[in-house]
Amino acid sequence: MYSAALVSRTTTTMSPDEIHNVGVELIAQLNGEMDAILRAEGLTRGSVAERVQEISRRPDQLYPNTDAGREQILADLNAQTREIVAMMPRAFNTLARAQLEIRRVPPFTEAGAPGGYYQRAALDGSRPGAYFINLRDTAEWPKFTLPTLNYHEGVPGHHWQISIQQESGSIPFIRSAMLGFSAFSEGWGLYAEQLADELGAYQNNRLGRLGYLQSATFRASRLVCDTGLHAKRWTREQAIQSMMQATGDLESSVTTEIERYCVQPGQACAYMIGRQAINRIRQQTTATLGARFDLKRFHDTMLANGAVPLSVLDRVLADWAATQG
Repeated sequence: MYSAALVSRTTTTMSPDEIHNVGVELIAQLNGEMDAILRAEGLTRGSVAERVQEISRRPDQLYPNTDAGREQILADLNAQTREIVAMMPRAFNTLARAQLEIRRVPPFTEAGAPGGYYQRAALDGSRPGAYFINLRDTAEWPKFTLPTLNYHEGVPGHHWQISIQQESGSIPFIRSAMLGFSAFSEGWGLYAEQLADELGAYQNNRLGRLGYLQSATFRASRLVCDTGLHAKRWTREQAIQSMMQATGDLESSVTTEIERYCVQPGQACAYMIGRQAINRIRQQTTATLGARFDLKRFHDTMLANGAVPLSVLDRVLADWAATQG
């Protein structure tokens, strides 16, 4: 049953062991990069997770847990969005037209709501896209973690990808507005975090880049924990400890994650498997085309076709590469 769930969620034929090993290798690589930043910050004692927790508690990284503090979070996120939108012409020819709003999860639902989620723009343009951030406790959002959330949920992440898909005009309605494949869309969300890094969004924000690496480590840890629970007979407590040691996240938030994986086998694997597939396809296409490779046209082709299974994405971009003279 779990193997079938992985096929459905990742749109690949990767085995539980293959996915588990990808996660283990990525955690080691990403922890090494995080360690370098932490050492540059003067933090040399303790595990990577312990030092990330130390930064998360620093007063300069915390917003006041007040309405004024919540307003400042929203203002900072909007400023970061304006900055990244200005970079988009460097990576895309086709630009999303739908506007993006960043809103607080309504207080009457925040206790049981996730940390953030996206709401696509209306098809007729009457309502902008929006993503909601849960501000029940501002301590859950140290400043260094916010840019990566923004790039994943907003631009160039979910808002950008879904808006371009809806605005395509060249694909059937079922593909522009109805179908969704988590491995593609969540894979794009993680790839968007990486793309922001490549465009220099963290160039003058070393701790912001630490947040990006922590986010990537969290997604890699999902591969390890999901396969651990469902294929390697891990206990709930074993999975919780594994994720805490990999990421430095709080036990309360990690517990919520692990309990989610217990009842949604395979879903947590879609994110990083999708990102790695996009990176592999990009590397292959670059090797095939050499100097003829155009990153803007590569991105345009990927998003204009809408969300597709990863096996289909392989063929779409191979066909595109074959037409590049």
